[in-house]
Amino acid sequence: MLKALLTLAACLTLIWVLNTKQGNLPPFGKLLSPYRGFWQNGERPEDFPARQQLAIAGLQQPVTVRYDDRRVPHIFAQNDHDLYLAQGYLTARDRLWQMDFVAHVAAGRLAEILGPERLETDRFFRRMGLGFGAQKSVAAVLADPVTSVVARAYSDGINAYINTLTPATYPFEYKLLDYAPEPWEPLKSALILKYMAFDLTGRSDDLRMSNALRKYGPAVMRDLFPDYPTRESPVIPAGTTLDFKPQATPPVPPAFVAAEAPYAPNQEPSRDLGSNNFAVSGARSATGFPMLANDPHLQLNLPSIWYQVQLTAPGVNVYGVSIPGAPMAIIGFNEQAAWGVTNTYADVLDWYQVQFRDAHKREYWHGGRWKPVRRVVERIRVRGQPDRLDTVLYTHHGPVVYDRPQKPFLTYVPIGYAARWTAHDAANEFRTFYQLNRAHTYADYTAALASYGAPAQNFVFADAGQDIAIWPNGHLPLKWHEQGKYLLDGRDPAQDWQGWIPAAQNPHAKNPARGFVSSANQSSVRPQDYPYYMNWDYGSSERGRRINQRLGQMPIVTADSLRLLQNDVLGLNAQLMLPRMLALAGAQAATTPEGQALAALRRWDYQYTADAVGPSLFELWYENLVKRLWDDDFPSDPKGPAYRRPARDRTNNLILTEDSSRWIDDRRTRTRETLPLLARQSLRWAVDSLTRKYGAQGPKWRWASQKSTDILHLLSLPGFGQMDVDCGGGSGIVNATTERQGPSWRMVVALGPQVRAYGVYPGGQSGNPGSPFYNNLLETWRVGQLDELVFLRNAEEPNARVATSWTLQGK
Repeated sequence: MLKALLTLAACLTLIWVLNTKQGNLPPFGKLLSPYRGFWQNGERPEDFPARQQLAIAGLQQPVTVRYDDRRVPHIFAQNDHDLYLAQGYLTARDRLWQMDFVAHVAAGRLAEILGPERLETDRFFRRMGLGFGAQKSVAAVLADPVTSVVARAYSDGINAYINTLTPATYPFEYKLLDYAPEPWEPLKSALILKYMAFDLTGRSDDLRMSNALRKYGPAVMRDLFPDYPTRESPVIPAGTTLDFKPQATPPVPPAFVAAEAPYAPNQEPSRDLGSNNFAVSGARSATGFPMLANDPHLQLNLPSIWYQVQLTAPGVNVYGVSIPGAPMAIIGFNEQAAWGVTNTYADVLDWYQVQFRDAHKREYWHGGRWKPVRRVVERIRVRGQPDRLDTVLYTHHGPVVYDRPQKPFLTYVPIGYAARWTAHDAANEFRTFYQLNRAHTYADYTAALASYGAPAQNFVFADAGQDIAIWPNGHLPLKWHEQGKYLLDGRDPAQDWQGWIPAAQNPHAKNPARGFVSSANQSSVRPQDYPYYMNWDYGSSERGRRINQRLGQMPIVTADSLRLLQNDVLGLNAQLMLPRMLALAGAQAATTPEGQALAALRRWDYQYTADAVGPSLFELWYENLVKRLWDDDFPSDPKGPAYRRPARDRTNNLILTEDSSRWIDDRRTRTRETLPLLARQSLRWAVDSLTRKYGAQGPKWRWASQKSTDILHLLSLPGFGQMDVDCGGGSGIVNATTERQGPSWRMVVALGPQVRAYGVYPGGQSGNPGSPFYNNLLETWRVGQLDELVFLRNAEEPNARVATSWTLQGK
């Protein structure tokens, strides 16, 4: 009897273990079950019939959906409500787990899925105020009668799909992590847009800059960190005249040097995130009509960041890419117009030093009096553990992201500082994209931009009426010169943001004489051409200068020449700096590894192709030379103050022309360093690094191997991403494909009587790893080709690439 009871207990324990998540391990019993486990996620032909009718709750009238051979849905509805309900349903059908997971990240809710190891991540995103800003923005969206219909219908469509699911049909990742989908609401869509705002504007060097200011003083900072680079081709062409009367800018208050601040945990966005966009006039194009191209550079993930869709209803017929979890097309075109976006790098996140009255932190000093601190208690659910309560302090600036030192790791967020960030403010970006999807003219485009808030973007535009334009656009604070370059005094009202640059006075250019507009995250405008301060620090100028150089040289522009431009891999930084570095290194014996490396570099044509050895050598050599220049002056010791180093333009000027600069010598050594000595040392280090990794110089030193571009699954699941993608490009290159970032969507649009467009992203339409459409576009993207996009004028138009037609009906 005892043996039987023990056997039964062991069996019950085993059943419990196999059906319960154990730490980071999935519940293997559920996961491997033939009835409900991951086996059910393999896609079969019958799962995607060529003809079917679906009954979907909430639809008012029938909707036709035609799928093309890339599995892009072309949705034809009879009203806006049904259009966006169908978009929500079909997007969820392909990408439910992805959009749900990103919404959890932005809301600070990962710990309830993944457990206590993600608790600090949750605390950070809540304390950065993504939910605080999303609540404000969704209120603005729902108060607008047009966008309220869009947001609610999209959510209803997602929920209609969720309601069809059972544990057996949940997407694979739900089974792996052992949780279930929950109802969608418009707030989640707003959270996803705020997460994009964090990715593009959530990085700040204010703390690092203040540490350098305290160490070296204002004169050195003006020299090493100038407000405008010496090599630049700004977004707004030089000499563009103003078409408005500027308003007065705030006076500069007395100088403030912040106290040294410790750091706190964060998920700092990469500096490599950026994008390209450009449009050429009809006078410059082979068709006689404008052409437009866009390739946003974001983290490369599977499932892909974007989801292709065509949306058609009375008043709209648009094709583009959406962000799964948010309605409409974010980048795209219709029969009359096209648009695209890049990040502006405007300074829209500032940090204010807060003086609390006492250790209770119930009041803070501002404007000569004590003001109440608003205390918000965040309840964080933690899987397998009790809920955690976290109190966040808010001043009128925004949240005090960390009010005491944190563990386990240290980075850029200052302790005791409140964040003032445009992502905290209410804005109705839904209205912007609703109008852009329907825009036919320049007037439609500018009207759409008026409601846009964050993240600030360079919106490029072209229409069949022969207009091209670009606007660095968003809510841009009205600042005094260099406000926000350093940490700010939260006690002084003169250091507060003093309102906004009027939307109609944001920088812009329409139909410039050169026949094209472009942006690549470089400076928005020359200071002498624009009355307002936007930032001192932008993306390096190389991509923007190369794009403008190539566009200026093209006699006749075609869609394919724009595709080739998107894939351009010439390195302007190498072209500028390598001759000087070769001269500094001097002669080396041809038989030595360094001599062989120098010979290879002299033969190199500055092209960052996959097979080239030159980029591997140059990048390691250049970066190590820069490190040796600045390491003693702006150390990167994780236990000491963090510093921002001078930008590439200023560093290059030092290497090119300042042989006797005080910054060259490393004061930590007895030797007096010179530029030739540093060049030889860094060359030796680069050669040694490649030799240790790949052996003696040869084909294994190829750039694609050294760069090693990886496209990872969102959970970094082994086998569910694509490792070591064999491609060229790099940081500062027009084809900005780096280790983890790159063109997340490439699009070229040729406007005219019959618009034609081309596009691709590194993945596929499906988020299901068991689908052949999970990463089927990756090879096309890797080799730099584009698919022609299927753009249907009506639901009945025949097309050889469209063989699937579904009817969605209410129930």
